[in-house]
Amino acid sequence: MAMTGPMAKGEILYKIYRALTYGLSPLLHLHLHWRKLRGLEHPIRWRERLGRPSLRRPSSGPLLWFHAVSLGEGMAAIPVIKFCSQRRPDVHILMTTTTVSAFEVLKDRLPANVIYQFAPIDTPAAMDAFLGYWKPNWIVIMESELWPNLIIGASKCGIGLALLNARLSAKSFRHWSRPVLFPLISLLLSKFSLIAPLSSVQAIHFQLLQAPPFSIKFSGDLKYAVDEYEQKDTRHIEYLQKQLSQKQVWMAASIHRGEEEIILGVHNVLVQTHPDIVTIIVPRHPQHGQEIAEELQKGGQNVALRSQHKELIPGTSIYLVDTLGELRQLYKLTPIAVIGGSFFPGLAGHNISEAAAAGCAVLTGHHVGHFSHMVREMQQLNPLSVMQVSGMLELEKVLMELFADAKILESRQKAAKEAFHALSSVVVSNAWDVLNFHLLRQVTKNWLIQVSVALGDEDEQNCDKVHCHVELIIVRNHAGDGPLDHLLMKGFPGAMFGSCYVVSMEWAS
Repeated sequence: MAMTGPMAKGEILYKIYRALTYGLSPLLHLHLHWRKLRGLEHPIRWRERLGRPSLRRPSSGPLLWFHAVSLGEGMAAIPVIKFCSQRRPDVHILMTTTTVSAFEVLKDRLPANVIYQFAPIDTPAAMDAFLGYWKPNWIVIMESELWPNLIIGASKCGIGLALLNARLSAKSFRHWSRPVLFPLISLLLSKFSLIAPLSSVQAIHFQLLQAPPFSIKFSGDLKYAVDEYEQKDTRHIEYLQKQLSQKQVWMAASIHRGEEEIILGVHNVLVQTHPDIVTIIVPRHPQHGQEIAEELQKGGQNVALRSQHKELIPGTSIYLVDTLGELRQLYKLTPIAVIGGSFFPGLAGHNISEAAAAGCAVLTGHHVGHFSHMVREMQQLNPLSVMQVSGMLELEKVLMELFADAKILESRQKAAKEAFHALSSVVVSNAWDVLNFHLLRQVTKNWLIQVSVALGDEDEQNCDKVHCHVELIIVRNHAGDGPLDHLLMKGFPGAMFGSCYVVSMEWAS
């Protein structure tokens, strides 16, 4: 049946997009080379971005592909990946990200059995090569990576699609809502078996973009799922903790360019009344940290750089973290955490749950983007759990109060930790439940294939081998549970050999 209306227009727009990405492929390849020279792509594994694998696909068994664009989304995926590995050890897991910074951190935190690759760029050749080689049975996309060649290519191959922790920024929502692009996003969202939005506002956005209502299921925000991992070398953190034990400490995390002026301004005021204070500054990008250190040193100020493992010698009150992947450990060293990326218009905030999980008093600015739902949820549970401040003067006033009154500080720390635990207790299991029910347990309908069934000895009197057309092949474990419990069998009675049950069947209502 031919498509009509928005879907037909969506197909036309997709064909235009595919043609454009095909034509621009040589330029995109040159762009990758340029990024590699600048250190923005992996010097050895950058070819994975063209769909060229560096590892072998397991020879047998289903494969589940998790894709996250960068470090934050990748960290949110890890608890679900671990849960999946425990519940479905028969499923191979492939993880992809696009950034080198994510690779450097996640490669040491993923379970040993997870295959890790860089994600292909969304050109027809790269994406088709990737899907053709890895042949995933299911794809879980984290948050908002809505790439047309990936989604349509997977759909055409009969691969199940899920969008986990699904969100669209206000800018992206306006972008996709334009009449010229609306049919394309409607087409893309129609291919998903599951869309798990991180808030009710996000659910409304996806509904307005014509995502199928039956595909939208809530599971909670996976940014609350702070995964505990065993750090290989904790000596430097432990040594830093000893150095800070007799100091008054606060930390400004995920600071964007320009926000360091607010943090340093507050620090200069605090140090006048609290000479033993130490301000830990963790910029969003390590290079920014080195630049801040250079500017401060030019002004004659002592600074300790994390990458150099410098000690906090007398007279040093600023500790600059220019490394990746240690934020969760560093939160444990401070009673107060100020979350950046939130003090200027145009910024969109960062994850506050990691600081809350560590028991910090949590402060952030008002420009928190899609993290506004997290701030709101925590404040609804306890108004003391998160405090939003408008700028340098208000931040200075609040910090003065917290350092002056231990009871107020303790009450804010307790409120943040309790709110976090209340919101995070079941988020991973909820995500697994919706993922398992709406994706992993679903098998494509009407998949007609030719199979040869080797019958057991008891059937040798009939024939050694029969050929039949079946709609599904179900692999059933020896415990006897699984998808077969939810199927209505019909027609060909089927045959059990090994652990594979072959039968013509359809889904029960």
